[in-house]
Amino acid sequence: MSPGGAHVAHPGAPSPAPAAAPSAAREKLGQLRTEVGKAVVGQDGAVTGLVIGLLCGGHVLLEGVPGVAKTLLVRALAASLDLETKRVQFTPDLMPGDVTGSLVYDARTAEFSFRQGPVFTNLMLADEINRTPPKTQASLLEAMEERQVSVDGTPRRLPDPFMVVATQNPVEYEGTYPLPEAQLDRFLLKLVLPLPERGEEIEVLRRHAADFNPRDLAAAGLRPVASAADLAAARAEVAQVQVGPEVLGYVVDLVRATRTSPSLSLGVSPRGATALLAAARAWAWLSGRGYVTPDDVKALAHPTLCHRVQLRAEAELEGVTAETVLAGVLAAVPVPR
Repeated sequence: MSPGGAHVAHPGAPSPAPAAAPSAAREKLGQLRTEVGKAVVGQDGAVTGLVIGLLCGGHVLLEGVPGVAKTLLVRALAASLDLETKRVQFTPDLMPGDVTGSLVYDARTAEFSFRQGPVFTNLMLADEINRTPPKTQASLLEAMEERQVSVDGTPRRLPDPFMVVATQNPVEYEGTYPLPEAQLDRFLLKLVLPLPERGEEIEVLRRHAADFNPRDLAAAGLRPVASAADLAAARAEVAQVQVGPEVLGYVVDLVRATRTSPSLSLGVSPRGATALLAAARAWAWLSGRGYVTPDDVKALAHPTLCHRVQLRAEAELEGVTAETVLAGVLAAVPVPR
């Protein structure tokens, strides 16, 4: 299943191609997807999207109504990785220093010392990020882009790897603060988690009837199956995936078409183009190929680009969505052969 969820109108997995040589790193990342499945039923597209985020060194935004296992999905991913993870529950009274850390006065030495915040980790879960005001949301901007935090004018490097996985409720829900465009643009992917199908929901109830406890993932059999070294090896292999000039041109043509769409007031930035290319390379690698096809670009276009565009007010009133605009762009831009 391609990333982004079953409801998104975009092509599925790229067409079959000759498999690349067997890779221990690819096997480890495949085990990661299997391990998360021990706790989360369905949501295969979101799991794949999170793996792509890890491979690209990018951040992922998960959106869905309450109760579709957004937080459980990230906790299961953390339990499957031999990496340091921390969780921050974003609330209306959360302050920027509660995320990044702050200077604390030490009465014994009569000096200020820096106390690290939870952002100093490998995998940070920013739970319900849009329930905190913009000032606190913005505390993550530097960390997400520069991989550092500046406090009192002193930059402090974050660990490597570093990834933010944020969850949010739909913006029309009460008590939410929409993320600004500059922050949305820093997320590699936005994955919308749909409600489960009937069979999947029956499986959820069956597991709970069999005493599955979502608060005790170790009891469910989850264990770390990939380490930082495995991830570094996988990223090195992704970096070797070849991209032809015709595919580069196709990515550029797609993002430029969003900038001239009459339905959009804000098109995709160059950062969005590089994000689409990176995600397509990771998807090609996961598919067992050493080169990117136009179908790889199509498969990742919606989760990579939809949150980077802004609709005109009149288009919104007519019921147009970012998904339908992007689907039109994908249909109109010629695909290289």
